[in-house]
Amino acid sequence: MSSAVTLSRSAARRIWMRAQRLDSRAPFGAGPEATHAAVEHLGYVQIDTIHVIERCHHHILWSRIPDYRRADLQRAQTVDKSVFEYWTHALAYVPTRDFRYCVGPMMRERRRPVAQWFGTVTDADVRRVLRLIKAEGPLTVRDFKDDVLVEKTHAWASRKPSKAALQVAFFRGQVAISERAGMVKTYELTERHFGWDKLPRPTTERQWHTHLLDRALTAQGVVSIGSACHHQRPPAKAGVRALIEARVKRGDLVPVIIEGAEKVPHWAEPSTLAAVPDLDQELVHVLSPFDPLIILRKRLAQFFGYEHVFEAYVPKAKRVFGYFALPVLVGDEVVAVIDFKTDRDQGALLVQQWTWVGRGDERRHRAPIEAELDRFERFQLARS
Repeated sequence: MSSAVTLSRSAARRIWMRAQRLDSRAPFGAGPEATHAAVEHLGYVQIDTIHVIERCHHHILWSRIPDYRRADLQRAQTVDKSVFEYWTHALAYVPTRDFRYCVGPMMRERRRPVAQWFGTVTDADVRRVLRLIKAEGPLTVRDFKDDVLVEKTHAWASRKPSKAALQVAFFRGQVAISERAGMVKTYELTERHFGWDKLPRPTTERQWHTHLLDRALTAQGVVSIGSACHHQRPPAKAGVRALIEARVKRGDLVPVIIEGAEKVPHWAEPSTLAAVPDLDQELVHVLSPFDPLIILRKRLAQFFGYEHVFEAYVPKAKRVFGYFALPVLVGDEVVAVIDFKTDRDQGALLVQQWTWVGRGDERRHRAPIEAELDRFERFQLARS
């Protein structure tokens, strides 16, 4: 069994940033191929509806692809079909190569009573939307015009039974989102969208746990049980732990102790620890609160010494950083948190609040951050 390796917080941060491909400006190149490559490497790119600034899936990709165009993601989803939407820890774009890992959850949803879906949809509603899509081709919820509206039984429910029915069919894998225009989704029969005779076979539990671990090792470099199993069911944690123990015995993984976070066991592959990457200390990143580097809140605090709170759901009087505050990295440190709003009518990115954190320094950091904000504003206001 390998003895533990101790890493400084700085070294752990640099390994994580290298794994996240935030240690260089254009790690995936440019064009549609870069978008596909980024989603495959990260494992998933979260989707969110908030539109105070550009939606997070576009923002996450732009952070790693300087020449990113929104049309590149649309092409990957609709034309190349190299990515698809499904639930990871949240709704996300996932590489189509990983579709088989979602089939098990889809089958579980098919066994789940439809009445559990907010009580506003029936099996007959699901059969109806599937018949219409089969007969007419891809449809959006706006194409279902004969709904008899019902009362909501849940805050997230819809008064339109067809919308709830489409959600059920989506989670069951019966339909796929074949195109997205903003937050308007077009649904197509899954097999017809991908050109398959039938869905791939579901993976075994062990294959699923292996996928979780390998995905984390690729996108995080140094992993913990919690970071590999973010928002997964408890059995996944036990399965991943067993895999880690077996790999440690074979020498495929090495235990890691991170200074300042000694109570949380971590592991890494020997090749990851062989050469801790250098980092351009002048590189600036304005990251989405849903970026894979930021969304793992406990890990972020352990590695960066910065605790991010998403304050959109915090009462205004209790906000510290602002409604939609974005962490700003210079090198491998979070030095500022800036609350933004995009004024699309006036064509401007507005800074609502600027807060220095950590070792952030007005004289040292203001100029490089403002230069990056110019680039960020151009991205926000671009139409394609």
